[in-house]
Amino acid sequence: MSNPLKTTEFLHGGDYNPDQWLDQPEVIKQDFKAFKAAKLNTVTLGIFAWDKLEPAEGQYDFSWLDQIFDRAEAQGTKIILSTPSGARPRWLAEKYPEVLRVNEHGQRNQFGERHNHCYTSPVYREKVQMINQKLAERYGQRPSLLLWHISNEYGGACYCDLCQQAFRHWVQKKYQMLANLNHAYCGAFWSHDYTSWDQVQAPSPLGDTNVMGLNLDWHRFVTDRTIDFFDNEIKPLRALTPNIPVTANFMGGNPSESHVFYDLDYQKFAKHVDIVSWDSYPNWSNGYESTAHLAMKTALMNDVMRSLKHDNYLIMESTPSQVNWHPYNRAKRPGMHEMGSLQQVAHGADSVLYFQLHQSLGASEMFHGAVIANHRGSNTRAFKDVQKVGQDLQSLQAAHGTTRTAAKVAIVFDYDNMWGLDDARNYANETKKYWRTIQEHYQYFWKHDIPVEIIATTDDLTAYDLVIDPMHFMMSAQFATKLKAYVQQGGHLIGTYITGVVDHDFLAYQGDGLADLEATYGIKVQETDTLYPQQHNALTAYHQAHQVNDYCDVVETTTAQVLGTYQKDFYAGTPAVTLNQLGQGAAYYLAARTDTDFLDAFYERLATSLALKPALPVIKANAKVSIQVRENATTRYYFVINFSHRPTTVTLEVPLRQIFENQVVSGKQDLASYGVQVYMMNK
Repeated sequence: MSNPLKTTEFLHGGDYNPDQWLDQPEVIKQDFKAFKAAKLNTVTLGIFAWDKLEPAEGQYDFSWLDQIFDRAEAQGTKIILSTPSGARPRWLAEKYPEVLRVNEHGQRNQFGERHNHCYTSPVYREKVQMINQKLAERYGQRPSLLLWHISNEYGGACYCDLCQQAFRHWVQKKYQMLANLNHAYCGAFWSHDYTSWDQVQAPSPLGDTNVMGLNLDWHRFVTDRTIDFFDNEIKPLRALTPNIPVTANFMGGNPSESHVFYDLDYQKFAKHVDIVSWDSYPNWSNGYESTAHLAMKTALMNDVMRSLKHDNYLIMESTPSQVNWHPYNRAKRPGMHEMGSLQQVAHGADSVLYFQLHQSLGASEMFHGAVIANHRGSNTRAFKDVQKVGQDLQSLQAAHGTTRTAAKVAIVFDYDNMWGLDDARNYANETKKYWRTIQEHYQYFWKHDIPVEIIATTDDLTAYDLVIDPMHFMMSAQFATKLKAYVQQGGHLIGTYITGVVDHDFLAYQGDGLADLEATYGIKVQETDTLYPQQHNALTAYHQAHQVNDYCDVVETTTAQVLGTYQKDFYAGTPAVTLNQLGQGAAYYLAARTDTDFLDAFYERLATSLALKPALPVIKANAKVSIQVRENATTRYYFVINFSHRPTTVTLEVPLRQIFENQVVSGKQDLASYGVQVYMMNK
């Protein structure tokens, strides 16, 4: 474990904005009393405070922040200090309008909102570095400073002349010659050849939106430009405070799809932060899915964040109860806050931090949940729920420094593939659903408490017994070779329909496609049949019939064994599930999208044959209970969580120490609705 935070405690705290209360010092005094009562040990400061830190250009006022540092240190509270670039002050936008973004129609935004700034603007980069240097000089040696929180939820794009020029340079550096660019963008189609680098423009409704390579490169450029801005922003912090780690709060998992954040490639971005952190806001107690199903999707998002650096991570934001931006802002049911918070810890989080600690008096987030509410202050159910989580984290202190049990299973996820598949003028926009497909393959392993990593194409595959690579539409020849080598060396691989169709320039593979991919799966794909939502096929495998939806690859085998066949349409009787033995390993191809009942049965067979299920001393009564394990060299901690509104029981096969009650128990144990218990066992 390489976690760089210099602390032996789980962090409990969150965003605090005392700059909103400077005219009411008694409020700040009472807040710190409430923080202590809630067992908070961390505050995050300064996240949108630029105008209070620099009220006019070159005029700084740190007096109020000095006082907050003093108060926090007197109380033994750690500080995460934010850089304020997420929302620039009004004077900056008025004097230097170039810092404001331009939209895809060429219109410059007015001052307002947040994240409305150009990542290329030299002025903005200079001003950000200046305020960050001031913060580092003043607070870099404070004993309470634990972590730099850089900006806030990076995202969005700018289409100004500066960004257009930066994009041209990016494209020219990548392709070197116009002939290479014209080949990659298939410029001969519609007479779109470039004759000068100056002709390169970002995709726009006013110009090109149907050049797939251009669209994909813009996505890549936006990620690279954002990272470049981030690297520029942290330069003074690296120089002045080299021992203080940096993070940037990532996003994802929002309703209703619980999708990964779409705008930025976090697999690239994660290489530039010292520790991954993210803002987790599942809509517990929603009206369209069970708590257990949402828990599965939330578990997957936590596994995504842990997998970015294959290490523990932080929850930078969550809510004690409701938010103010979901389609329906429902409060958590009693017990759900502890349930959701400890689920994240179980998957490798080393913190439970909130937005926000004191509810805003007004403006857009005045109704967002908080530890201290405008109405009734700390005399709320949510405050008591926060206290309970604080108590839990204190009880779990000995588990700090543990990590999630190493995974034997990995699922490949690729941002280029997501962007490319979504932009493909083929299949059906409504049913592509790359991320939902990953969720459906993940579900079996979550229900059976089998740890999973979500890996990039650049990751080492050999660490895993099973690699699942669904809907890999945009696949490089290099990765196809990597998959083949993995299987030959003894790995087990799962591929699916719509795989290996185009290369990383978004150009179609010709003839039989990727030779290494064909050799790995032992099949040739003839075509893909796209079904309407009301249309279905069926497959029979392992003597059981299953419904098929949305997509059916029509394939013929070369060296593969047929495990299942289609039952309907012109390709009835042709392969739908295949197995190819290659070297010491095996590759399965699922040619059709099925319901999860087939995936459950399919993965049950694999989990048994590959011995993937962990040997756990806790036996659960149903799949709505999750058992996740954190461990170190000497001890295992079993997080047992009931994601159901009904009480249940678990059975301990050996005596275990129950952490929260600090007693050794065995046999049948009650688990309340939305209940959590953590058990400890020495190795």
